[in-house]
Amino acid sequence: MKVGINTFGCDHGRSGFGSYIHSLVRNIPDTGHKVELFGPELDRFTYTSGIDGVEYSGLAVSDSLLAERAWHVTGYPSFVRKQKYQAVLFPAGIRLLPLKFEATPVVVVQDILSDMYRTSDQGLLSGLFRMQLKKIPGIIAASGYIRDDLVALGVDESRIRVIYNGIDTTLFYPRQQTNNEAVLIHPFSIRRPYIIYASRVIYPSKCHVELIRGFEIFKKRTGAPHRLVIAGSDGTNAEIVHREVIKSSISSDILLTGYFPHQSLPELYSAADACVFPAASEGVGLPVLEAMACGIPVACASSGALPEIAGDGALYFDQGDPEAIADAISRVVRLSSGENDSFRKELTDRGMAWVSRFNWARCAEETFRYVEETLGQ
Repeated sequence: MKVGINTFGCDHGRSGFGSYIHSLVRNIPDTGHKVELFGPELDRFTYTSGIDGVEYSGLAVSDSLLAERAWHVTGYPSFVRKQKYQAVLFPAGIRLLPLKFEATPVVVVQDILSDMYRTSDQGLLSGLFRMQLKKIPGIIAASGYIRDDLVALGVDESRIRVIYNGIDTTLFYPRQQTNNEAVLIHPFSIRRPYIIYASRVIYPSKCHVELIRGFEIFKKRTGAPHRLVIAGSDGTNAEIVHREVIKSSISSDILLTGYFPHQSLPELYSAADACVFPAASEGVGLPVLEAMACGIPVACASSGALPEIAGDGALYFDQGDPEAIADAISRVVRLSSGENDSFRKELTDRGMAWVSRFNWARCAEETFRYVEETLGQ
């Protein structure tokens, strides 16, 4: 079997889709199948550097969504025939799909598509993607919550397989902190203590505004020295979040880092007092598992796939209520009185135990087995 992995739409490795490809490629099972990545020429070494046996076919397509969509309509069919792929994996979900698949497609869905359709201003395109999705023979849902959302959209449940993402515990593990004053991660020197929210800055679904307001309440109540570090590149309506920071009375204690390299996140997590993750409709919630693996307590929203993904390893709150967010922060951070230290340790221990369930080798094995099954149908 020859399988192509489509890297278009994965933000050149700077997104969750890109991280997914990185981890999947490093854990390809030894089944004798040939796996080849294809996508923009500028990503030739983004996903395959240091990996033997995985080839990359670079394509001269302009770095724009319009150009990439056009290529999938006009260039994709002949390219797939030329490469003789029997199946193609689409890690970016429905962002970029051809009108004619040629090889057997398996689409990985890591978003809540009903939310995307509801907020999209491209009704015709959304309708086209929805029709295509119903015809695809193999769909991988990154959580049961995503599977249920797809079924509600009319996708046949028999064509959906839930395969959870993994956690790279060779990268995400607790790191000993030698500097109690600050953590130095080029180009940042971040004063401790702080809480971390690692997520792309998108309004309103990621609930940054509610977190900022809850953090302000927490600061006023406790007088704690903590800062809030928001690590993630700007996305839709990010300017609303930036304005909320500027007008906050504790703006000097809020740091927006912009894009933060995935390889540097473990150090950022490990030096944090806690991870607070308020996203309202998360389909995967991988950052909460990464934070758990780094040995810090996690508080997250009680919505979307987060209860499924975080299990009993997190403290939950109502993401729409800043008061509830402030209460959750107070319970998971280290306060001067030390009254919540035992709860923090219990939550951290539960998180470390829970995260062991998520494994990239298992994810890769299940993924390629499902591709085989789909091809054999």
